[in-house]
Amino acid sequence: MEQKIFAVIRDIAALGMSILLVEQNARLALQVTQRGYVMESGAIALSGAASELLGSEAVHRAYLGG
Repeated sequence: MEQKIFAVIRDIAALGMSILLVEQNARLALQVTQRGYVMESGAIALSGAASELLGSEAVHRAYLGG
């Protein structure tokens, strides 16, 4: 089901529409977005281009099991 939802999100984004996505699966969310905000304890801890966040050591350690 999750894969189907993210396929729809990709289709909508491809139309040029902005989407606010709140998702616990950081890796999956960052793979379908252009920009990301990583929250910790209710505050934005990191922000930037999704590709930069996916490559960030801090994001990997805290959220992606790296």
